[in-house]
Amino acid sequence: MKNYWFVLILVVFIGSSCKRSQSEAQAGNKSAEVAPAASTAVAPAWKLRSVDGREVSAADFAGKVLVLDFWATWCPPCRAEIPGFIELQKKYEKDGLVIVGISVDKGGVDLVKKFIAENKINYTIVMADDMVADTFGGIEGIPTTFVIDRAGKIQFKKVGFEETAVFEARLKPLLAAPTSKP
Repeated sequence: MKNYWFVLILVVFIGSSCKRSQSEAQAGNKSAEVAPAASTAVAPAWKLRSVDGREVSAADFAGKVLVLDFWATWCPPCRAEIPGFIELQKKYEKDGLVIVGISVDKGGVDLVKKFIAENKINYTIVMADDMVADTFGGIEGIPTTFVIDRAGKIQFKKVGFEETAVFEARLKPLLAAPTSKP
Protein backbone atom coordinates (compact mmCIF):
# COMPACT_ATOMS: atom_id res chain seq x y z
CA MET A 1 0.00 0.00 0.00
CA LYS A 2 2.90 2.37 0.75
CA ASN A 3 4.21 1.91 -2.80
CA TYR A 4 0.78 2.79 -4.22
CA TRP A 5 0.78 6.08 -2.33
CA PHE A 6 4.36 6.83 -3.31
CA VAL A 7 3.51 6.29 -7.00
CA LEU A 8 0.48 8.53 -6.59
CA ILE A 9 2.66 11.22 -5.03
CA LEU A 10 5.14 10.93 -7.90
CA VAL A 11 2.32 11.48 -10.39
CA VAL A 12 1.43 14.65 -8.50
CA PHE A 13 5.11 15.67 -8.65
CA ILE A 14 5.13 15.29 -12.41
CA GLY A 15 1.96 17.31 -12.74
CA SER A 16 3.02 20.11 -10.42
CA SER A 17 6.70 20.95 -10.62
CA CYS A 18 7.91 19.06 -13.64
CA LYS A 19 5.38 20.51 -16.06
CA ARG A 20 7.80 22.95 -17.63
CA SER A 21 10.26 21.84 -20.25
CA GLN A 22 13.98 21.83 -19.62
CA SER A 23 14.48 24.50 -22.27
CA GLU A 24 12.07 26.81 -20.42
CA ALA A 25 13.93 26.24 -17.18
CA GLN A 26 17.29 26.87 -18.80
CA ALA A 27 15.92 29.98 -20.50
CA GLY A 28 15.63 31.52 -17.06
CA ASN A 29 11.90 31.48 -16.49
CA LYS A 30 11.85 31.59 -12.73
CA SER A 31 9.21 29.39 -11.20
CA ALA A 32 10.59 28.60 -7.78
CA GLU A 33 8.29 29.31 -4.91
CA VAL A 34 10.43 30.26 -1.95
CA ALA A 35 9.15 30.13 1.58
CA PRO A 36 11.11 31.19 4.62
CA ALA A 37 11.09 28.55 7.29
CA ALA A 38 8.52 29.14 9.99
CA SER A 39 10.60 30.66 12.78
CA THR A 40 13.64 28.86 11.37
CA ALA A 41 12.61 25.40 12.50
CA VAL A 42 15.27 22.89 13.41
CA ALA A 43 15.82 20.53 10.49
CA PRO A 44 14.65 16.98 11.11
CA ALA A 45 17.13 14.17 11.54
CA TRP A 46 17.45 11.81 8.59
CA LYS A 47 19.57 8.84 7.59
CA LEU A 48 19.74 7.49 4.03
CA ARG A 49 22.00 5.35 1.83
CA SER A 50 24.23 6.95 -0.77
CA VAL A 51 24.38 5.45 -4.24
CA ASP A 52 27.60 3.67 -3.22
CA GLY A 53 25.91 2.13 -0.17
CA ARG A 54 27.33 4.40 2.56
CA GLU A 55 25.04 5.54 5.34
CA VAL A 56 24.69 9.33 5.22
CA SER A 57 22.90 11.31 7.90
CA ALA A 58 22.12 14.88 8.87
CA ALA A 59 24.62 14.57 11.72
CA ASP A 60 27.44 14.18 9.17
CA PHE A 61 27.01 17.85 8.22
CA ALA A 62 26.92 19.55 11.62
CA GLY A 63 28.39 23.06 11.39
CA LYS A 64 27.97 23.19 7.60
CA VAL A 65 25.50 25.02 5.38
CA LEU A 66 23.50 22.15 3.93
CA VAL A 67 21.49 22.22 0.73
CA LEU A 68 19.10 19.24 0.55
CA ASP A 69 17.61 18.84 -2.90
CA PHE A 70 14.77 16.38 -3.59
CA TRP A 71 15.05 15.56 -7.29
CA ALA A 72 14.76 12.85 -9.97
CA THR A 73 16.62 11.99 -13.16
CA TRP A 74 13.43 12.29 -15.25
CA CYS A 75 12.48 15.78 -14.02
CA PRO A 76 13.51 18.58 -16.47
CA PRO A 77 13.64 21.42 -13.90
CA CYS A 78 15.68 19.18 -11.56
CA ARG A 79 18.12 18.40 -14.36
CA ALA A 80 18.37 22.10 -15.24
CA GLU A 81 19.49 22.99 -11.69
CA ILE A 82 22.22 20.36 -11.44
CA PRO A 83 24.97 22.27 -13.31
CA GLY A 84 24.45 25.19 -10.91
CA PHE A 85 24.68 22.90 -7.89
CA ILE A 86 27.90 21.44 -9.29
CA GLU A 87 29.30 24.96 -9.69
CA LEU A 88 28.22 26.05 -6.20
CA GLN A 89 29.70 22.92 -4.59
CA LYS A 90 33.07 23.64 -6.24
CA LYS A 91 33.00 27.33 -5.44
CA TYR A 92 31.88 27.19 -1.78
CA GLU A 93 32.95 23.80 -0.43
CA LYS A 94 35.91 25.45 1.33
CA ASP A 95 33.42 27.85 2.99
CA GLY A 96 31.38 25.01 4.47
CA LEU A 97 28.75 24.40 1.78
CA VAL A 98 27.53 20.83 1.36
CA ILE A 99 24.98 19.83 -1.25
CA VAL A 100 23.12 16.54 -0.91
CA GLY A 101 20.77 15.37 -3.63
CA ILE A 102 17.95 13.11 -2.44
CA SER A 103 16.88 11.07 -5.46
CA VAL A 104 13.23 10.02 -5.53
CA ASP A 105 13.85 7.84 -8.59
CA LYS A 106 12.20 4.42 -8.43
CA GLY A 107 14.26 3.04 -11.34
CA GLY A 108 16.96 1.82 -8.98
CA VAL A 109 20.37 2.93 -7.85
CA ASP A 110 22.08 1.89 -11.12
CA LEU A 111 19.99 4.38 -13.08
CA VAL A 112 21.00 7.16 -10.68
CA LYS A 113 24.69 6.12 -10.71
CA LYS A 114 24.70 6.31 -14.50
CA PHE A 115 23.13 9.76 -14.39
CA ILE A 116 25.71 10.94 -11.83
CA ALA A 117 28.58 9.75 -14.02
CA GLU A 118 27.14 11.25 -17.21
CA ASN A 119 26.60 14.62 -15.53
CA LYS A 120 29.82 14.62 -13.46
CA ILE A 121 27.92 15.37 -10.25
CA ASN A 122 30.43 16.32 -7.53
CA TYR A 123 28.14 16.23 -4.52
CA THR A 124 26.62 13.44 -2.46
CA ILE A 125 23.54 11.70 -3.82
CA VAL A 126 21.39 9.55 -1.55
CA MET A 127 18.33 7.49 -2.34
CA ALA A 128 15.03 8.57 -0.77
CA ASP A 129 13.07 6.10 1.30
CA ASP A 130 9.34 6.06 2.07
CA MET A 131 9.71 8.26 5.16
CA VAL A 132 12.16 11.04 4.28
CA ALA A 133 9.63 13.24 2.46
CA ASP A 134 7.25 12.95 5.40
CA THR A 135 10.10 13.84 7.75
CA PHE A 136 10.39 17.19 5.98
CA GLY A 137 6.64 17.84 6.13
CA GLY A 138 5.84 16.44 2.72
CA ILE A 139 7.17 17.33 -0.68
CA GLU A 140 4.76 19.24 -2.93
CA GLY A 141 6.76 18.75 -6.11
CA ILE A 142 10.29 18.42 -7.36
CA PRO A 143 12.72 19.93 -7.27
CA THR A 144 12.17 20.86 -3.65
CA THR A 145 15.23 22.26 -1.91
CA PHE A 146 15.79 22.96 1.77
CA VAL A 147 18.63 25.23 2.92
CA ILE A 148 19.83 24.48 6.44
CA ASP A 149 22.20 26.81 8.27
CA ARG A 150 25.26 25.92 10.36
CA ALA A 151 23.09 25.68 13.49
CA GLY A 152 20.86 23.06 11.88
CA LYS A 153 17.89 25.35 11.25
CA ILE A 154 15.94 25.43 8.00
CA GLN A 155 16.41 28.94 6.61
CA PHE A 156 14.26 28.50 3.51
CA LYS A 157 12.60 26.00 1.24
CA LYS A 158 12.08 26.41 -2.47
CA VAL A 159 9.90 24.44 -4.83
CA GLY A 160 10.75 24.55 -8.53
CA PHE A 161 13.62 25.74 -10.68
CA GLU A 162 15.63 28.81 -9.71
CA GLU A 163 18.51 30.47 -11.50
CA THR A 164 21.88 29.68 -9.93
CA ALA A 165 22.77 33.36 -9.41
CA VAL A 166 19.55 34.02 -7.48
CA PHE A 167 20.04 30.91 -5.32
CA GLU A 168 23.70 31.79 -4.74
CA ALA A 169 22.78 35.30 -3.57
CA ARG A 170 20.55 33.81 -0.87
CA LEU A 171 23.23 31.30 0.17
CA LYS A 172 26.07 33.80 0.57
CA PRO A 173 24.92 35.34 3.89
CA LEU A 174 24.65 31.86 5.41
CA LEU A 175 28.15 30.96 4.21
CA ALA A 176 29.53 34.19 5.65
CA ALA A 177 28.10 33.39 9.09
CA PRO A 178 30.66 32.09 11.59
CA THR A 179 31.18 28.35 11.78
CA SER A 180 29.57 26.91 14.87
CA LYS A 181 28.28 23.57 16.02
CA PRO A 182 24.54 23.23 16.63
